Amino acid sequence: MAAKHPERLQSLALLEPAWAWNWDWSPAYAEHWRKFGELDALPPEQYMPAFMRLQVRPDVVLPPREAGPPPPWMAKRPAGIKAFMQTFKDYDLDRSRLAAFSKPVFFALGGLSHPDDFGEVAARLARVFFPDFHLEVFPRRHHFDPPHRTEPGQLAEALRRHWASAEGLPEGQRLSSGSQSL
Repeated sequence: MAAKHPERLQSLALLEPAWAWNWDWSPAYAEHWRKFGELDALPPEQYMPAFMRLQVRPDVVLPPREAGPPPPWMAKRPAGIKAFMQTFKDYDLDRSRLAAFSKPVFFALGGLSHPDDFGEVAARLARVFFPDFHLEVFPRRHHFDPPHRTEPGQLAEALRRHWASAEGLPEGQRLSSGSQSL
């Protein structure tokens, strides 16, 4: 939407978006995404745990899978993830149109999410694309324990502040946030 119809947006809020495209990523990012490609060789029962492990920092302890058989919809999840991953490889992102988006951009990042993935995406977006970029780090959150689910009040405050900046409200009329900003 930001690249194709920027006139429809007053601002943009991104909550750890899945983001990949063919570009000159760092060696750490490229290596991290190479590991995603290795997942295709895994049997279905190993796919999701391995996929989840790649989304978080290496020292994060993920909760064990709930006891009992997985819900029926879970059987479709690996195929859906593989479809997304293929789209990331095939999609030709028009970076010039995206870079022309000059309105405020908010990016919520879990501090426990994998830095070679989500951290690099946030840094790249701030450095290359969006001149009015605000990164809000939620130190104790990660991709599978996101702030909108576990810290909705703090995320709501950060979003209100973001929207106020998009509407041009003075700093004194903006809400403060309890999360960490970088």
